[in-house]
Amino acid sequence: MTDQEIISKYGQPGDPTKLTIITLPYPMRIAWDVTKSVKKIQCHQLIADKLLLVFNEVLNHYGFAEINRLGIDLYGGCVNVRLMRGSKTKWSRHAWGIAIDLDPIRNSLKTTWERSQFSKPEYKFLVDTFYKHGFINYGKEKNYDSMHFEIK
Repeated sequence: MTDQEIISKYGQPGDPTKLTIITLPYPMRIAWDVTKSVKKIQCHQLIADKLLLVFNEVLNHYGFAEINRLGIDLYGGCVNVRLMRGSKTKWSRHAWGIAIDLDPIRNSLKTTWERSQFSKPEYKFLVDTFYKHGFINYGKEKNYDSMHFEIK
């Protein structure tokens, strides 16, 4: 989707009237400081229900102990009003709160899909569940940035 298509559906990037806070079904550790965790995150109001469905299904499938062991609970962020890395004109999908990053260290921006954590068989349910609810994964689609799940 182009920025204009996204604006027509989700509004202007960073518009606080379009954002909401969801309560997660399990705590997520902050990826850059795993001694801290969050129980609520901010996202665009149009994806809130879908994110909750994903996280509830993931919890029911894996259980919290396995989510933690696999690092699925490593939260890299959702809303971040900024341009795309390396761009001077294109907005990041995080500027609208329509993308979420998970386990960013082991699924980094430059890591190819086949080398990313989320390409491993034990993560298939996670990735499939995001797709089931209308998200894509950049690693799978573009062969980089596997941490990034974005609504289609």
